[in-house]
Parts: sequence; C-alpha cells; structure tokens
Amino acid sequence: MFRIAILGAESTGKTQLALALETRLRERGVSVGVVPEALRDWCQQQGRTPRPEEQFAIAREQARRVDAMRGCAVLLADTSALMVAIYSELLFADRAIRDFALQQQRGFDLTLLTGLDLPWVADGIQRDGAHVRPTVDAMLRGALHQAGIGFATVYGGGEQRAANAMRAIDAGMGSPPASGDGPAWRWECDKCSDPDCEHRLFTALLARPGKSVRA
Repeated sequence: MFRIAILGAESTGKTQLALALETRLRERGVSVGVVPEALRDWCQQQGRTPRPEEQFAIAREQARRVDAMRGCAVLLADTSALMVAIYSELLFADRAIRDFALQQQRGFDLTLLTGLDLPWVADGIQRDGAHVRPTVDAMLRGALHQAGIGFATVYGGGEQRAANAMRAIDAGMGSPPASGDGPAWRWECDKCSDPDCEHRLFTALLARPGKSVRA
C-alpha cells in the first residue's frame, strides 16, 4: 500500500484535494482508501474545539484510522497526527504530541503540503482566521525539515491543483503520468523553506515540463 498524507494550514483545500485525487486514481483503475480527519469529526460531535488535554487522544485516533485502513493500493489521509501536534503547539505551547506525530509521519510514503495560494474561507468553529495560515505553514515546514521528512508542496486552483498533486504522486510511485496529467516531475529545494521562493520555482517548473528545479 502506498500511503499519502495531505497536510496544510486551514482552508488550503486538503479535503477537496483528497476527494479529487481519489477520483483521479479510481479513473486509472487504482483501488483507493480515504482516511477522514479525526479532529473535524470530534468537533462536530462535541460542538466545540478540544482542550489541551484532549489533543493527544485525537492525534492517536487519526493515527489509528490510518493504520486500520486495509485492502487498497493507495491510502489518502486527509491530514495526519502531525497537524494535531502543530496546532497543539501553536494554541497551547504543548509539544508533547510532536515525537509521536513525527514517528507516524515517517510511515507515509509521500507527504503533500497544500500551498497558501487559495483564499481563506470560514468553516465553523474549526478555523481561526487567515492570519494563522502562514504561521502554521512555517511550523509544518520546520517540523518536517527538522525530522528529515521530505514533502511536495501543491499549488494551483481547482483541477490544476489536483493535476499538480498527481504529478507528485506519479513521481513518488515511480510511475508515468496518465494522459492529461502532464509529465512526472521532481521537486528539489535543499537551500531554504521559503514558500514564496518555492512558489516561484514551482511556477517555473510547470512552464518547463519534465525539468527538475533546484533552489
């Protein structure tokens, strides 16, 4: 099973991307399992956001859902325990979940990070505001870099975002892209984790299909 985690700040299209990728992969004849976000389900059931002491249980539940998925060739996780850890650190200055979450993250074959190029949209009690997104994005990048976990950042709107993500999946799985998705690509940037720089290079990469871009 090829396991993919979709991470990103709030309102960056994680759930929509997971569903779009599920559709595209099924159209290729690939069996897919989608793991929903445990935090969203928890907030809907409780009618509130979790307190500090409730965060770890939610992270464990997210990890349990991933580990329980069976019988598919590709697993798409609509977030991972690492997102819970990042928000726990941001909101409560609590790093207790971090080691557990990073250990779980290493179990994924590919990590997709959704870029900040989509407009922020309110979504009930789960979202804190557009001003939080750059901080969360930076914290995610920092945690992944420090842990030595590679990731591909996905930009673009609508179908283009899904097509760009499929290129990363094709590259990660070592398979040629399906017709219409464009060429497979490889993202390399070991000099910094500046998302603005990355976005410019990503745009240049799309303009030069088949090329590898290094910052």
